Parts: sequence; C-alpha cells; structure tokens
Amino acid sequence: MEKHFRQLEFSNNYHALVIGSSGAIGSAFCDYLKQDSACGRVVGISRLENHTFDLENPESIEHLSETVREYAPFHLIIDATGALTIDGVGPEKALSKLDPQVLHRQFMVNTIGPSLVLKQILPLIASGDSIYAKLSARVGSIADNQKGGWYGYRASKAAFNMVLQTAAIEFQRKNPRLRVVALQPGTVKSRLSEPFQANVQRLLEPAESVAGMMQAMMGLAPKSGAYFIDYQGNHIPW
Repeated sequence: MEKHFRQLEFSNNYHALVIGSSGAIGSAFCDYLKQDSACGRVVGISRLENHTFDLENPESIEHLSETVREYAPFHLIIDATGALTIDGVGPEKALSKLDPQVLHRQFMVNTIGPSLVLKQILPLIASGDSIYAKLSARVGSIADNQKGGWYGYRASKAAFNMVLQTAAIEFQRKNPRLRVVALQPGTVKSRLSEPFQANVQRLLEPAESVAGMMQAMMGLAPKSGAYFIDYQGNHIPW
C-alpha cells in the first residue's frame, strides 16, 4: 500500500476521513487505511455513530464539518454515502413511474446532501498532494447510458458529477495537486446492491473493490478537473 501513497508524496503521517463509514464500502475503506502504516489517523463518520448526521439535513452537515475540523487537514477524503433504494422504493424502470416525492428524495440523498458535504469538507483538504473522492455510479454517465431506466438515480448521480467537476476546477486554482475523483466501485456485496445482483457477472467483496479503487487513485496524475474512474482504473465518460 505504501508505494501507491508515495506516488502522491503523502506525508508519513497523513490523515484520512471516510464519510459513510458504516456502509459496506465505507467500512472497507476504513479497514484498508487502518492497515497502512503511513496513515496517522483515520476518522470515520456515519449515521450509526453520529446520529445527528443526515444528508437531508443541512444543519447536520454543517455540524459534521465542525466535528472533524480538529483533525484537519486531511490528505485523503472519501465520501461513501448514497442510496439506490430509499424507503423501500427502488429505481424506476419507466418514465411513467416517476414520482415527485421519490425523485426529490433521490436528489436530496445523492446530489444535494453530498454537494453540501463537499461545500463543508473540501476546504479541510490538505495542500499539495491530496484526494477528495466520492462514490458515484456508472449509470451516472450520460454518454454511457445504453439501457435507459433508473431515472432518478441516474439523474441524481449525473447532477452530482457536475458539482464535483465544477468544485475541482475551483479548488485546483489554489492547489493544482488536488485530485478530485468520482468512483465507480463495481457491484459490491452490500445491502444496497442485494436486489440487483441476479444478473451481475462479477460480484465483488467490499475489500476487493476498495483495494482496486485505492490503487487506481494513487496512480492519478494531477490535472484540471475531476476524474471519473472505476475500481479497475478505467476511465468512464461523463
């Protein structure tokens, strides 16, 4: 693991923050980082441990930044939040199934909430080599949409991808060595993906997905704007 971090020239006592640390992928990120001897601190934030944290509550997101500020600056920030099925309602398969309340919840959880997290947390990133990464989804790619369906989830992910790209351009004016990354973790064994695993050719363990994403991120060169990559390091069109 250390050789990948040295490509980015992280300090030997770098700090990492994982938001959504109780989920399958978030907890796997925490486990991975705790095993890295160069990582001096891993801070995990989740609804289970921080009961006030709620992506649909802007005040709780502002409180989140106050909670973690004492551990800043962070060299690596992972936002592993998001939801595909909300209150038992899964993705729509047809335009006729669009419901305004469900659509609103999708955007609150997958676009507006993460955007407010980005607003509060990205200023806590370290100068020099650093990474801000957000779990995204291949279905959030407009160019790669071949099957249709999943209206709310697709749209909410695509919308946040634009927010991430725009924030990357802004913050890289001050720190051109900041990497901002939208991550596609593959289909991972988790409660989120359980209803959709039947036709998946390769189902990943969380640790396998995280190891792939970490290795892919460590090899990214500085550039203007955000990256959109999968757990194998393949680039995904916006």
